[in-house]
Amino acid sequence: MAAPHKGSNITANFTNQFVQPPWRVALWSVAYSSVLAVAVFGNLIVIWIILAHKRMRTVTNYFLLNLAFSDASMAAFNTLINFIYAAHGEWYFGEAYCKFHNFFPVTSVFASIYSMTAIAVDRYMAIIHPLKPRLSAKATTAVIVCIWSLAVVLAFPLCYFSTTRALPHRTLCYVAWPRMADDPFMYHTIVAVLVYVLPLVVMGITYTIVGVTLWGGEIPGDSSDNYHGQLRAKRKVVKMMIIVVVTFALCWLPYHVYFIATVLNKDLVKWKYIQQVYLSVLWLAMSSTMYNPIIYCCLNSRFRAGFKRAFRWCPFIKVSSYDELELRSTRLHQTRQSSMYTLSRMDTTVVVVYDPAEGCSHRLTHRHIHACHKCTHMCNTLHIQTVHRCLLNLDIEAL
Repeated sequence: MAAPHKGSNITANFTNQFVQPPWRVALWSVAYSSVLAVAVFGNLIVIWIILAHKRMRTVTNYFLLNLAFSDASMAAFNTLINFIYAAHGEWYFGEAYCKFHNFFPVTSVFASIYSMTAIAVDRYMAIIHPLKPRLSAKATTAVIVCIWSLAVVLAFPLCYFSTTRALPHRTLCYVAWPRMADDPFMYHTIVAVLVYVLPLVVMGITYTIVGVTLWGGEIPGDSSDNYHGQLRAKRKVVKMMIIVVVTFALCWLPYHVYFIATVLNKDLVKWKYIQQVYLSVLWLAMSSTMYNPIIYCCLNSRFRAGFKRAFRWCPFIKVSSYDELELRSTRLHQTRQSSMYTLSRMDTTVVVVYDPAEGCSHRLTHRHIHACHKCTHMCNTLHIQTVHRCLLNLDIEAL
């Protein structure tokens, strides 16, 4: 994603003016290698946690899986290659990989940020419109396929126009736009809008509405411990996703500013310290791939339990019985103020309500909690506050 612009600006140079001292190259090598290691292994563990535990296979987590896959892929295929080309100013990897190198980062970043957008919309629908049908597994898969398809379409021009050029002292990988004066700025502007501004605006609006709903008010007349516990759990999920989005935005903002600025003012690429600025901006952008696993581990008890299981071979990592319980596919608990049990299995919740007058129990599944009048029809003693609790129970398995 970085190479096209850099290459196009230095095509006319026949000597490598960006030679760095060995100690500086070594420091940057450690910095980029750290990003590669943490991003790849951290995101692979996230993928394992979701796929290996049935309880983690929810709509939100499938989008997190897609996010982890795109981050791990970009870290594996582009981080070190970007660094080598930026540090040495010479392309060693052939024309085929030059096309892939310029094409895949845009594809991956598009998939990442629109996975976050899909999560934001899913949280919005679950909290603001809880009675409307949720995404099914097939619908979630279709959304993910559409995200990657659109990403490929957006990044295709980079693949199509990428090429290599052999100069007397080095080889370049760059994007040979048909109109070098206008096309780079136009394309980078489109990418910045579609892959940065637009999704961040959508997520900002949805999370603002969700935040006002979760933190700005409560259900009248309902003060049960069960309700407040579920509300706190929802707040934690939304808080975690907001941190993920803000981290992504901060990491990629300097990158987009750099490219737009260097396109508008081409003399900037001749500045003495522009290589160090570019390496810093690129490192910050690439580092966005390694923060999410750390955020999940710190802010989500189930992912934390999964990371403990993954590193249980370490002598200082202890997996408690509570950690084992967090990843089990079935959990049964009773509320304090009513004879209501909640049985959670994966992303489906079954609420069992005991009616003393009838001496029987009623099972309220996702199909039953599709409309409030169906809940009240199932049991005469089920009040509107309990219906709200049913809806909270239904969605509490989001992560």
